[in-house]
Amino acid sequence: MNSRPLNKQDLTNEIKAEALRLGFFACGIAEAAPVEKATADHVKQWLKKGNHANMDYMANHTDKRLDPRLLMTGVRSIICVALNYAPHTTFPDSEYQLAAYAIGLDYHDIMKEKLRQLAAKFGYEDALFSQNAKRKCRIFADTGPVLERYWAEKAGLGWTGKNHQLIIPHAGSMFFLGELIVDEELVYDSPMENRCGNCRRCIEACPTKAITEGHEMNAARCLSYQTIENKSALSKDIIVEMGNTIYGCDRCLKACPWNRFATPNDIPELQPKAELLEMTKQQWENLTEEEYRKLFKGSAVKRAKYAGLMRNIQAVAWHSQEKQLPLPLKMKNNEQESK
Repeated sequence: MNSRPLNKQDLTNEIKAEALRLGFFACGIAEAAPVEKATADHVKQWLKKGNHANMDYMANHTDKRLDPRLLMTGVRSIICVALNYAPHTTFPDSEYQLAAYAIGLDYHDIMKEKLRQLAAKFGYEDALFSQNAKRKCRIFADTGPVLERYWAEKAGLGWTGKNHQLIIPHAGSMFFLGELIVDEELVYDSPMENRCGNCRRCIEACPTKAITEGHEMNAARCLSYQTIENKSALSKDIIVEMGNTIYGCDRCLKACPWNRFATPNDIPELQPKAELLEMTKQQWENLTEEEYRKLFKGSAVKRAKYAGLMRNIQAVAWHSQEKQLPLPLKMKNNEQESK
């Protein structure tokens, strides 16, 4: 570890430079403070309406979500980073599709390892394991009660679009977000203005109308939620909108005009296996659990589990073959039943 700069501007600059060296696309820093009242009220109302569907974990630790100072004693700063996952290669249009973020290794592990390296470079130790450390930190990568897009905005990385994705100007929204919170005052960045304007392309592109006006998102209608988080049977209403995607959904991302600036990432861990890209519909439909484990070892796709992925594959196959196949077992007849 290099000698620690005494000047907080120098330290801030070195942290950002190291973040970029580690492969992060962007790094910004926000002051740890309670979230603004308007945001806090919106989060509470969103939860009260049940827009988080059955993702009960999103309703846990709301106090910490709304005040990051409760995540660690003495927290002063939130270092926010973004990692580009725009893919180099994609599946042939005629084959089944996975969301772009899921074709490489699990981003949670990749982000946390890079954040650990960033913390270690400047002598920060994880407060969960080093209570008496001189310089403490906590690391998050979609793994804790943190309003990631809110803090990325505060740290000046970009703004939250109408599709609820963080948009980085002239780079797009295909980014993983992570946070390193530290017990040290740094130089803070300024938020940038929202530049979505009157654009509604993501709203219009959402086939299930999960994105609504007024900056709302109904998770139960979202195809990503339905194909990943929903452990029940899929409804016919959902199936007819899935197209040929068997895990997640990228339609609001593809519709966003800012993603025309997206540059394919060069991170080795995020590149797909050749055998994954070579999968055919027939191979997907006959996928065994052993093949699934091998294909998705270390992948975020394992969140849906084998049964969930096969449910999705059977549903898409049923619809794409003009309902010539038997209706998948336990299929619901309307969307309400699948919630």
